[in-house]
Formats: sequence, structure tokens, C-alpha cells
Amino acid sequence: MKTLALAGLAAVAVTAGANAQVISMATGAQGTLAYNAGQAVAVVANDNGMTVRTQPLVGYMPLLQSGEVDFGYANGAEAAFAYTGTGNFDRAHPDVRLVGVTFPLTTGIMAPCDLGLENVDDLVDRAGELRIASGYTSSTIIPYYIIGSLAAAGLTYDDFQQVPVASFADGISALGDGLVDIALVSLNAGAGQEAAVQLQNRGGLCYISVPNTDDGLAALQEALPSGYLVDLPQNDDLNGLQTRGATLIRVPWVLMANADVDEQVVYDMTRLIAENKEALASSFGAFNGANAETMAPDNAMPYHPGAIRYYEEAGIAHGD
Repeated sequence: MKTLALAGLAAVAVTAGANAQVISMATGAQGTLAYNAGQAVAVVANDNGMTVRTQPLVGYMPLLQSGEVDFGYANGAEAAFAYTGTGNFDRAHPDVRLVGVTFPLTTGIMAPCDLGLENVDDLVDRAGELRIASGYTSSTIIPYYIIGSLAAAGLTYDDFQQVPVASFADGISALGDGLVDIALVSLNAGAGQEAAVQLQNRGGLCYISVPNTDDGLAALQEALPSGYLVDLPQNDDLNGLQTRGATLIRVPWVLMANADVDEQVVYDMTRLIAENKEALASSFGAFNGANAETMAPDNAMPYHPGAIRYYEEAGIAHGD
């Protein structure tokens, strides 16, 4: 009996130690998408027996690579670029692994509605007279969305008058201030709504569609890996879609982990995100777009074994 009691106490101690493990999760600065997503996951994880501490960091991919933080966020294109050292990354990060998609991001290029630019083909004959936001020195992934959109019509940045901006938000502000004619704007973004109000006398802002064809998708994905196209209907309540529907870009927002994070920890985190949509969405509404069945698409960055184990147990198709 004494031996059994000691064994039982040892088992409890091991379990307690595992539950007490502090898991670090890098997020962006307060107010960013990564910050809001990370806070929501941390709240639900802590409510479910995991101890997650968020760290509001900027440029944390090297910290994921080195293992100084356990988890972090990016869009699917950045994950592919980071792993391979291409795109907006000048070196590879071979020790970072995908956990899964948390929710999709939807965005597209916009212009004042009075310009009458319904799709990227409408830009071909007018590109030289149009000013487009470029540079994005502190949001270096943004140009790849624009490059992919333009490529669907056989255009490049060089066909336009380029106006350098520092950040994603600065590009939207420049659009609202009339400094540029075209910039990237996320669907339902507050900054985009403010810019549309500034341009009320020009009909507000309208999205410019990318052709949802095999060629259009191939051109987009050449510039923006993991991006895909979605047809959205006219919607009186969504900025840019009040006048007409549009075909916009979608890219998955993904959670990543260092390759050496314990397999059980990653399994538990994957399961937490897949099976707690309602609780996550109550903390951050973007999780309303989550879909466990599409959590693991193909990507140049491989999946962590802990994530793969969950997907196989749950019968969810997954990339490698």
C-alpha cells in the first residue's frame, strides 16, 4: 500500500508539473491582429489548464527560430517566406513549424469609387496616371498582396506612380487624404471606414476585384503563397462592397511553434483552438471565421508533429 501511495503521489507531481509549465506566446504590439489573437488564445488556454503568457514583441520570427519563445503568429504567406528565406525574409527559419490556421484574413486593393475601377483589368490603360501606395517599410508583407493583385492583369508597381508609405495604416490614411489612388485595405477595417468617410464626396471607397480564374489565382500565388480568392456579394453594411460585390484575397492567419516545443504541448494547443471556437470568438470576434476542418492547408512551412497527431486523430486533412 505504501509503495502504491508513493507511486500515486509521483504521478500527481508529474501531472502538476506539466500543467504548471509556462508556455510563451509572442504577439505583436498592443492593438495589432497578433496581439488580439494571442490574448484570446491565452485566455481560453489558461481557462483550460494551460499556462500561457503572451509577450508583445515585434519581429519575433528569429525568437521562434531560436526557441526563445514557444508560439507566435503570422499570415500563411509570411510563414512560407520565413521558412524558405524568401519574400520579405532575407534568411531561412528552418526550426519553425506550423500549428494551424486560426482564422482567415480578407483584404484587397481599394480606390475612390468615382474612378470606376471595378477590376484590375480596368487599371491597364490608366496605370500611368494612378498613384499607388508602395514601400510599406514597416509592413513588408503588404506589397506582396498588391503585387499579386496587379499581376493578375499583367501589371507591376513600375506601371504606376509610386507613393512610398511606412505602414499598412499609413497607406490607408494616404488613400483617405487623397495622396494615393490605390492602397490595400482589410475588409471591414476601421481605418478603411474612416478613409471612406473622408471620401464621401467621391462615393466612398470601392474594392477592385482580382479575376477569380486559374490564371488570376496562379498570378496571385506566385507573389503571395497560400493566398486564395473569394467572391463576396454586394453588402450595404461592408465598406467597399456597398455598390457592388468583389473578388478579394484571403490568406490564413496561422499559429506557429518552435520545432522543439514538446509534442504534447502543441497537440493540446491545436486541440484547444480547434474545439473552442465559441470561447475564442467571445474574446476576439475574428475567431468567428474559424473552421477546424480547414485548419491545416498545405504550406512551405511543415507542421509540428503535435499538430499532425491531433489532425489525424480528429480526421482533419492536413499538409505535411
